[in-house]
Amino acid sequence: MTQRSAIGVAGAGAWGMALANAAAAAGRDVILWGRDPVRTRLFAATRLSDRLPGVRLASTVTATSDIDELAPSAAILVAVPAQATRDAAVRLAALPGSSPLVTCAKGIERGTHAFMTEVLTEAAPGRPAAILSGPSFASDVAAGLPTAVTLASSDEGLARSLCRLLHGPNLRLYHSIDVRGVEIGGAAKNVLAIACGVAAGRGLGASAVASLIARGFAELRRFGEAFGARGPTLMGLSGLGDLVLTCSSAQSRNYAFGLALGKGRSVREAREGPLAEGAFTALALMEMARTRGVDMPISNCVERLVEGSLDVAGAIEALLGRPQKGEE
Repeated sequence: MTQRSAIGVAGAGAWGMALANAAAAAGRDVILWGRDPVRTRLFAATRLSDRLPGVRLASTVTATSDIDELAPSAAILVAVPAQATRDAAVRLAALPGSSPLVTCAKGIERGTHAFMTEVLTEAAPGRPAAILSGPSFASDVAAGLPTAVTLASSDEGLARSLCRLLHGPNLRLYHSIDVRGVEIGGAAKNVLAIACGVAAGRGLGASAVASLIARGFAELRRFGEAFGARGPTLMGLSGLGDLVLTCSSAQSRNYAFGLALGKGRSVREAREGPLAEGAFTALALMEMARTRGVDMPISNCVERLVEGSLDVAGAIEALLGRPQKGEE
């Protein structure tokens, strides 16, 4: 990989734009693909997007609606929502070459219970798969604010080379081979952030939110251990770090979704805002937890809130009314 190795970014939403700017700051030429031709042409002309107001697309980023232009990329960052990752991977698999695909989504595929790198491997079997995750708001990354994330692959050499490729002046990357741990941290924290948003919207106070973060991490850890994640990964950037960020700021789409529920809006009304991955992940997460006998009371309440079988008052009562037990 040469100093000017090109990076492809599939997905021209807020996260795609942020990653494109970060890769440009790392000295790379970037091809940013968006599926909507009209929107992408406007983006290319103005260098501005309503997804990230006030942030300008870097000069070394080429925006296109022609997916074939991603073909020569040294690596392709797949910056689409979790539930759209399979479709994107199928389209990328048809391109010539074998450059690695790096999923940047945080979720679990509904129906299949597949983690994001599993989706990539199934849909694009000829390409190595990796995942990038950690405490990172798109607006911060796009604006060049200091951020640290984890990039994981089962191939340590690939993880290291991808970190070198993307590492920039304000984006620090740590490599890992614990792919499952990184995936679980990113998926579970979105569900838990909804619970914290509900508590804040209900006016339950900072103490309640802190308690949910702590007990939520206990759930995340139990789930991670049941599915083979490593403890240090869950305690790191893509686990605890991302959980704290997502559960404590209205910049988080999942927290904002929960905040709306806590203030009395219906699930349908709350869904009218920006996409909250946790609302889709909650069902898959709990279905998987039940298969391994993992106790996740907070995530279970979120699942039932999203499905409409429990209201906010009922969720609070269910959590506070649980039997007394020792802290794990």
